[in-house]
Amino acid sequence: MVDVYAFRGRRGDLVKLIWRDGIGLSLYAKRIERGHFLWPSAKDGAIHLSPSQLICLL
Repeated sequence: MVDVYAFRGRRGDLVKLIWRDGIGLSLYAKRIERGHFLWPSAKDGAIHLSPSQLICLL
């Protein structure tokens, strides 16, 4: 199982994912030109995404 950490930009048009790939850390960033990423509301400053929610996000 791999832990993936997702961060959303303040405007909501940028998402960054960080995970450990066995050699070091990998970073994936995606920016959309129009609109914003739908993001669940945070409880205690963190959210948990299911694998299907993460796939829909990307």
